[in-house]
This record gives sequence, C-alpha cells and structure tokens, in this order.
Amino acid sequence: MRILVVEDERVLCDAIARSLRNLAYSVDCSYDGRQALEILAVESFDLVVLDLNLPHADGMTVLKTLRKDDRETKVLILSARCEVADKVAGLDAGANDYLTKPFHLDELAARIRSLTLRRFTQDDVVLTCGSLCFNTKLRMATVGDEVLSLTRKEMGILEHLMLNQGRPISQEELIEHVWDGSVNSFSNSVRVHISSLRKKLRCALGHDPIRNRIGEGYVMEEV
Repeated sequence: MRILVVEDERVLCDAIARSLRNLAYSVDCSYDGRQALEILAVESFDLVVLDLNLPHADGMTVLKTLRKDDRETKVLILSARCEVADKVAGLDAGANDYLTKPFHLDELAARIRSLTLRRFTQDDVVLTCGSLCFNTKLRMATVGDEVLSLTRKEMGILEHLMLNQGRPISQEELIEHVWDGSVNSFSNSVRVHISSLRKKLRCALGHDPIRNRIGEGYVMEEV
C-alpha cells in the first residue's frame, strides 16, 4: 500500500511515516498543501493522510481539488479541529475518515487498515491463497505453523499480489503501491525482491504461486 502523509509539523510527519514504514507501508511525505497538490497530480496513492492546517494551500483545498478527478483514493483527515461541524465539513468534502489530534499512532494504523480493507471482500484482515496466509494487521505471512521471514518490501509485494489474485500486476504498478518515489521503472529493485520472495514461497509451499506472464506482469494463483 502506498500512502502520502501531508502534515506541516515535520517532527509529527516524520514520526507517522516512520511508524507506517515499520508496518511495511510505502510512505511519501509532504509538508505543505501546494507541494501535496503537485505530488497528487503526477503520482498515485492508495491513501492520503491529510492535515487541515497547511501552508500555501489548506487541507480542505487539497481534498476538494483531489476529489474533482479522483473519487477512489482514500483520505484520512488529521486535525486539531474537534468540533462536529469541522468533521461534517471534511466528510462532506470527500474524506473517508477524520481523526482528531492528539492521537495514538496505533489508532492511526487501525484506521488505515480499516479504510484500505473496506474495498475488499469479507473485510477480513487475513488474506489467503491456498495454505499461504497473510495477516494484514500483524504484518505476518504463514504457511501452516511456519512464519515466513520476509523483508518489508517482500511483505508489501505479497500483500498486493494476494489482494489482486488472478490479475497480472505490472512492475510499474508494484512500484506505485509498494515503493516510494525513490525508485523508477528502470530499477532492478522489483525483480530482485520478487525473486527473493518467490524463492521463500517455493521453499515453504513446495511450489511457486507467482507466475510471470510475459508482457503482462506478475500474477498470484492458487495451485
């Protein structure tokens, strides 16, 4: 999952980003509204964590501009404004959730899990493909009683493939959803991490559930 955190308090923004990266999310940061709009105009994200009090362009301006062309990206507002009217205004403008400051990072993570899982069937935190299971809350992959030792990038790749089972996922899509802006489509990083993940899955399952369809991308299928 790729997340953009828009927060002008740099210490808080960096703390949020660090916490989410520890949960294997791919996170980019923006410290002002105008920069956030520039990023959103050229990049795709699964979710935006958006402060309202921003320099250059406030959070409501960012939200309304995003919603002119994008109804799919989830938006979670962070704000010190705790009045009911402020929450209603944010939700009416297109936000999916509203969290008031101060907040606990664990609660933010729970809200993000809820938002990103709502579009998937069963609202289950555990994704399955045959005997392979991935717990999106615990960020843990298992085969039977065996816990797989995966890197954060491998967990991100596995999660995205399991959420889209049967559909080919291109290298570009994996970069958009699992990596941050530090890697490009010409990088060998995706292939390296995919190769390592497939080796670990083959060892645990006795087969490789990931296929490479030439010209289409990687697809996970239950054998």
